[in-house]
Amino acid sequence: MRLKLSAVAFLALIASAPAQAAALSEAEATFLDQLVTASVVLEQRCDGYEVDGTGGVQRGARLLGSPEAAMAMIDAYAAAIKARDGESYDPGKFRPEVSDAAAKTFRRVRTALIRDPERACADYGNAGVDSGLLRRY
Repeated sequence: MRLKLSAVAFLALIASAPAQAAALSEAEATFLDQLVTASVVLEQRCDGYEVDGTGGVQRGARLLGSPEAAMAMIDAYAAAIKARDGESYDPGKFRPEVSDAAAKTFRRVRTALIRDPERACADYGNAGVDSGLLRRY
């Protein structure tokens, strides 16, 4: 009986873990959406765009309040990518809510880029330039 109770308590704890994940703030969600969109533009090799690292951190700092907060979001996104790819990552930087939101944005943007690469590259690439995460070359 005691074993059953412990097992039930353990399963309840596991099942409630996703519910305990913190929600992204509006600013975090905005920056993450822009960050993921820019990375998909680069991943799909849209011509004429490259990363603007300084601009990206500055954009994140404006949205999130500090360069440290921007870098924390960038690190959380990097950890999510590594976790998804089965690579080792820093579990202290992994945030399930970042991983979930990034996966949704990634699928949406990548689908648009596959369906109409010319238009989507221009639309998403220009949005990345406007937000400061990408620059034209």
